[in-house]
Amino acid sequence: MLEINHVVENFKLPSTGNKEFLLSDCIGRNVIIYFYPKDDTPGCTTEGQDFRDNWHLFTEMNCIIVGVSRDSIKSHESFKAKMQFPFELLSDEDEKVCNLFSV
Repeated sequence: MLEINHVVENFKLPSTGNKEFLLSDCIGRNVIIYFYPKDDTPGCTTEGQDFRDNWHLFTEMNCIIVGVSRDSIKSHESFKAKMQFPFELLSDEDEKVCNLFSV
């Protein structure tokens, strides 16, 4: 079980925007990783919208926000565009990172 202030092992996941997210690229920044079960469902949409609507506050605090689910990049791209999320969504189809965080 992951604990607060525990060092997380580096990981890499495919990201929206035809990118790849590597945790070690975020050294020196605050990273908010939020997990959700499926794109375009009510709870997941509300959660993402809250991050979107407060994006400016997070960027002022040197934060990077990424959303993680098991959905494909194609699904993430549609969801991100529809909701106008200013942050990337990561695809964890093999559940590697979900398991790392006991999600």
